[in-house]
Amino acid sequence: MASITIRNLADDVKTRLRVRAAEHHRSMEEEARVILRDAVNGGREGIRDLAAFTRECFAPVGGVELEPPPRGPMRGPPEFT
Repeated sequence: MASITIRNLADDVKTRLRVRAAEHHRSMEEEARVILRDAVNGGREGIRDLAAFTRECFAPVGGVELEPPPRGPMRGPPEFT
């Protein structure tokens, strides 16, 4: 694996990185790797499908039960005249 050194990092950025790493129970180095990986991937690594995202959002309030829409026969194909 490759290594990089970041020079002239502002003290407040380092502090925020340290706090963020602690919140995620990671080292500062691992937190920096995660941030860089997500930035290079365009944030795609954490993308889930819409249903999973919705379930995650509503789980803290007990979820949501929706009644399925009524089903009926399919309509026929359009007629072009």
